[in-house]
Amino acid sequence: MKIHNIQIWKENLELTRPYAIAYERIEAVENVFVLIEADTGLTGIGAASPSPEVTGETISHCQERLEQVLAPVLTGADLRRFKSLLRQLGNTLASAPGALAAADIALHDLAAKALDLPLVTLLGQVHEGLPTSVTIGILPLEETLDEAKEFIGNGFHILKIKTGIDLDEDIERMVKLREALDRRVILRVDANQGYSPAQYQTFYHQTRNLNLEFVEQPLKASDISGMCRLPKEIRDWTAGDETILDPASAVSCLGDPRPFGIFNIKLMKCGGVAPAMEIAAMAVHAGIDLMWGCNDESIISITAALHAALASPTTKYLDLDGSLDLARDVVDGGFLLRDGWLYPNEQPGLGVHRRA
Repeated sequence: MKIHNIQIWKENLELTRPYAIAYERIEAVENVFVLIEADTGLTGIGAASPSPEVTGETISHCQERLEQVLAPVLTGADLRRFKSLLRQLGNTLASAPGALAAADIALHDLAAKALDLPLVTLLGQVHEGLPTSVTIGILPLEETLDEAKEFIGNGFHILKIKTGIDLDEDIERMVKLREALDRRVILRVDANQGYSPAQYQTFYHQTRNLNLEFVEQPLKASDISGMCRLPKEIRDWTAGDETILDPASAVSCLGDPRPFGIFNIKLMKCGGVAPAMEIAAMAVHAGIDLMWGCNDESIISITAALHAALASPTTKYLDLDGSLDLARDVVDGGFLLRDGWLYPNEQPGLGVHRRA
C-alpha cells in the first residue's frame, strides 16, 4: 500500500462559547487539516491546532511546513514503513509540533484502517473509557456558577476552572463554587502560569479544605526550580502542562526533586501520537499520573488523543473537551460521549467521517 495523494487546508472554526484564560480571550480557532490517501483508496486524516504562546508555532507556520515537507517525504512511500516515516517526519518537523501532530495523526489513522482496527487497539487499549473535565474560563462569580450548573445539568461531573489573574478572586470563586455544588462534583484548577511560588502556596493553603483534585501549571513554564522548592505535598498535587512540551522536556522533569506529580500530555505540544506514547511510557516507569489535554481542536485530534490516553496504563485524567464548543467541524464520529465519559466508537482508525 503506497501513499499517492496528500491534501492540506485550513479552516476557521468559531466557538459557541468564547472564554478567557490568564493571558488571552479566545473566540475562534483555526485548524490545519491533512488528508493522506493510499493507492487502495483508504484515507487517513489529521488536524493541527498549534499554540503560539506555548510552542511558538503559528497557524501559518504550521501550514507552510506541512506544504513544504509532506509531499516530498510521503508521496510514493510504502505504508509498511509507517514507523520509519514517523521518525523521518519527527526529525524534519521538530520545530513545528502542531504540523507534526497533524501528519502523525493522519498516518496513524491510515495505518489502523489498513489493519481494519481502531487505533486504540493498535496502540494497546487498557481503559474502556474515562470521564473528561469541561472548562470554565475566567468569568465573574455569578457567570462561573451559572456555567458550572449548566455543565452539570448536561451530565458532566468534572469541572476545570481557569484562574491566574487575581489570586483573591480566584480563591473566592473556588470557595463559592464548592459551597454551591454537590461535593461529588470534582473541581480542578488551571492557573495557566499565573502565580508566583508564594501566591501558589497561598492558594494551596486557603483552598486545601475544598477537596480540589489538582492544580495545573501554576508557575511560569520555565520556573522548574521554583516548583522544585515547593513542599512535596504541593508538587505531587500539581500537573505540569506548558513545562511538559515533548519527550525531552518530560525527561528533565523526572529528577529528584520532581516538580510535578502529574504530566499533562497534549498532542499539539509534543507532535502527535508517537511522541505522546513516548512520554506515556516514561510515566509508567516513573510512577507519574497522566492527564491528556487539548487546545480548541477538531474532533479528529481530540479522538487521536483519546485513543492514546486509553492505551496508557497511567492515564488517570482526561481534559478532552476541546471540540465540544466548536460551532462547526469538518468531520463527524470519533468518540462517544455518555454522561461526561468519553469512549472510542470502535470503528477502524479514528472512526471519523468527513462531512459533505
